Amino acid sequence: MAIDATAQVHPSAVIEEGAVIGAGASVGPFCIVGAEVELGPRVALRSHVVVTGRTQIGEETVIFPFSVIGEIPQDLKYAGENTSLIIGKRNRIRESVTMNCGTEGGGGVTRVGDDGLFMAGCHIAHDAQVGDRVIVVNSAAIAGHCVLEDDVIIGGLSGVHQWVRIGKGAIIGAVCMVTKDVMPYGLVQGPRGVLDGLNLVGLKRKGVARTDITALRAAFQQLAQGEGAFLDRAQRLSDDNPDSDYVREMVAFILGASERSFLTPG
Repeated sequence: MAIDATAQVHPSAVIEEGAVIGAGASVGPFCIVGAEVELGPRVALRSHVVVTGRTQIGEETVIFPFSVIGEIPQDLKYAGENTSLIIGKRNRIRESVTMNCGTEGGGGVTRVGDDGLFMAGCHIAHDAQVGDRVIVVNSAAIAGHCVLEDDVIIGGLSGVHQWVRIGKGAIIGAVCMVTKDVMPYGLVQGPRGVLDGLNLVGLKRKGVARTDITALRAAFQQLAQGEGAFLDRAQRLSDDNPDSDYVREMVAFILGASERSFLTPG
C-alpha cells in the first residue's frame, strides 16, 4: 500500500495492501479501503465508509458514513470482469449512497464528474456517466447506462430508467419516474415524468442571457406545437440554423443517437 505521509488514517480503519492514499487525505473510524482503490489528495472518508473495487476518487471529495462506493454492479449479467468507477473532484457524497463499478457490456466504467452533490440514500448504477455539478437528491436512483449531463438536478425519490439520457441543465421533480430521454434545460414533473416546460429557474441562476432564454422558449414552443413528429420538428429547428448556442445544443442532443425515445411536451 502507498499512504502519503501527510494522510491521516484512524487506527480502526482497514486499508488493504495495494491501496493508494493521497496527500492530506483522511480515512475515518471503521472505514474499509480496498486494494485497488486510489484516494486523491485531501479526500475525506468520514467514518464507516466502504470503498472497494477499481475505484479512483478525485481530490477534496468527501464521503459520509455508511456509503458503499465501487462495489460490483447490481446486474445479473455481471460475471466478475475487472471494471471500474471513476469519481471526480470536490464531490459531496452523503450518508448511505451507493455507486457501482461498470460492466463489460456497458463500457466497463462508471464515471462521476466534479463538484456534484449526492444526497443521502441515492444510487448511481453501473456504467452511468454523470457530468459536473450534478445534484441527485435523497433516495433517487439512477439506473445502469444512464447519462446525466452537466448541471442536471434529480429530485428526491425519483427514478431514472436504464439507458436514459438527461440533457444539460435539465431538472427532474420529486417522486418522478423518467423512462425516456429528457432534452437539455427541460423541466420534468409528475409521477410518470411529463416534460412540462424549461428549467427557467436554473437558466436564470446560471446567468444565461435573456436573448438565449427567449430563443429557448421559442424553440420549446416549436417543439411542442409544430407540425409533424417530435424529431421532425427538431430537424426543422436544426435546419433553420438558430443563432443561440443553447438552442443548437438542445437540437443536437435531441437528434443524437439514443437507446430510448424522448419525453415530448405534455
